[in-house]
Amino acid sequence: MSITSLSNQGLQSVKSTNIEGSKFKGFPIEYLLIGGGGGGGSGEINARAGGGGAGGFVNSFGSENSGGGDDTAPKAFAELNVDYLVSVGAGGGGGNLGRGGGKGADSTLQPIVAIGGGLGSSRHQGGSGGGSGGGTSNDINGSSGTQNQGFDGGGSAHQSQGGGGGGASAAASYASSSGYGGAGGDGLASAIRGTSVTYAGGGGGPGSTAGGAGGAGGGTASGNGTNVVSTSSAPDNTGSSAGCATNGQSGNGGSGIIVIRFPSKYTINVGVGLIHTEDTSTEPGVNITTFTSGSDNVSWSL
Repeated sequence: MSITSLSNQGLQSVKSTNIEGSKFKGFPIEYLLIGGGGGGGSGEINARAGGGGAGGFVNSFGSENSGGGDDTAPKAFAELNVDYLVSVGAGGGGGNLGRGGGKGADSTLQPIVAIGGGLGSSRHQGGSGGGSGGGTSNDINGSSGTQNQGFDGGGSAHQSQGGGGGGASAAASYASSSGYGGAGGDGLASAIRGTSVTYAGGGGGPGSTAGGAGGAGGGTASGNGTNVVSTSSAPDNTGSSAGCATNGQSGNGGSGIIVIRFPSKYTINVGVGLIHTEDTSTEPGVNITTFTSGSDNVSWSL
């Protein structure tokens, strides 16, 4: 495992697990970054769309995995009295009346970035790649996820169904059976806040007979039947994505989240543009700070 330094000049790493004598200044941080989930695409009667892809999942906590089949991300060092940009990605908007969904926005702990989830396709618009890829329809392969962050979306064998969106821990199902939508890919769990929570599930793909289920972690199911006028949005701060309406308004992707852990003897200074909470009681000597929306600089002092 590498040790890394948060730096305004970019991410630096060394092939070492020895913190003592490290050339990096400052103190260690563990982090979980999840990008905003993609919005589900919207179909038309007898023509399907695709589920949104989950936001990218980048995790350095303990020995937990990152998305896309990656192992633990490198640990980080932050320097005192240096500003770092923190930005929580919004979820992508759901498509309506035959239009594709919106791509999720990136989440950033400068310079680390979790890519927003790919949008779900419509009949006339392909899905997009992202942290996890969006689902597609009309005999198109699913969109690609980002390496080390998420998995691919699913395609479909016929316009009567659509593929689901990719998740952090699994690709979406290919919609191979006529009339049955593909399931969204499952998300990944992390206990960085003290309790295990699953994030970044993909949205389900629609079908004229039955829609696909949403992936574990907050991905929402798609509509069942030929004239479903709306589907649920994914929960905020999960980075999960939405399923598709077959003829109406699809749900929005869930916003992302950023969680960091650092020694509580340091004080974090958070800009007014960020909504955050601090927890110093779950683990003695550790400050667990969670950012749920916004964008601004943070710094640390003694």
